[in-house]
Amino acid sequence: MKNAPQFDYDKSQSLDVRMLGPREEDGISWGDLTYAVPFGRRRAAYLVRPSGEGPFPAILYVHWYEPTAQTSNRTQFFDEARAMAKRGVVSLLVETLWSDRDWFIKRTHDDDLRQIGEQVVELRLAMDLLLQQAGVDPKRFAYVGHDFGAMYGVVMGSVDSRPTCYTLMAGTPRFPDWFFYYPQIEGEAREEYLGFIATYDPISCVGRLAPAPILYQFGREDPHVPVDRAEEFFAETAEPKSILWYEGGHGLNEQASKDRMAWLARQLGLVSA
Repeated sequence: MKNAPQFDYDKSQSLDVRMLGPREEDGISWGDLTYAVPFGRRRAAYLVRPSGEGPFPAILYVHWYEPTAQTSNRTQFFDEARAMAKRGVVSLLVETLWSDRDWFIKRTHDDDLRQIGEQVVELRLAMDLLLQQAGVDPKRFAYVGHDFGAMYGVVMGSVDSRPTCYTLMAGTPRFPDWFFYYPQIEGEAREEYLGFIATYDPISCVGRLAPAPILYQFGREDPHVPVDRAEEFFAETAEPKSILWYEGGHGLNEQASKDRMAWLARQLGLVSA
């Protein structure tokens, strides 16, 4: 039997935040920062915020994994975060396990549960960091995740109810849908793996995100998330929920960004929504 992932952490431990910047332009500011996580490493992030004292809603952005893409890192949502800052939102865009382009091929199936636990803890620490920012209103707090960012966000949300709404982009409902791409695993070992990871699959966790509203965004030609898988994920999600489809693949498209920002504006109560 595999050891269960650990989602708890020492909340008294300092994040030891180190800030570089910020840069200011057009009434908003942004800068790089790093912070400590309890696994012998530091994580980098962008903090993007409007001018003024608030209260401001907040968004935690968690990027996708596509090692051939320039945006397979914390830069993915940078332009969107700046646009939202101009509407009065503070955003944190974080580094993850899969910010390493070779993460997927270096991991093993024996690593997966431990890494699920570590990434959930890192997301919880990122929420601590974001909600500690001056002027942030914790009652208006969105989580936005793409691909693995969506999946790990669901697991995180099942043990930490602070996000008040979620946008989940092109996530698959079960980790083995992608973890079985590599390394290959067959027979008895495969069945054992399916058994111990099922408890932590996003589809097993997503019901616990209620009553936070959830927006799903999927591409109809996504090779990694077939339509039936996306619909199964949506069906297991509690209300309030909505789903939007796009003519495109796993990366979605510009219309998805526009729809997402409009939905977030409504959920976060932006004046210009």
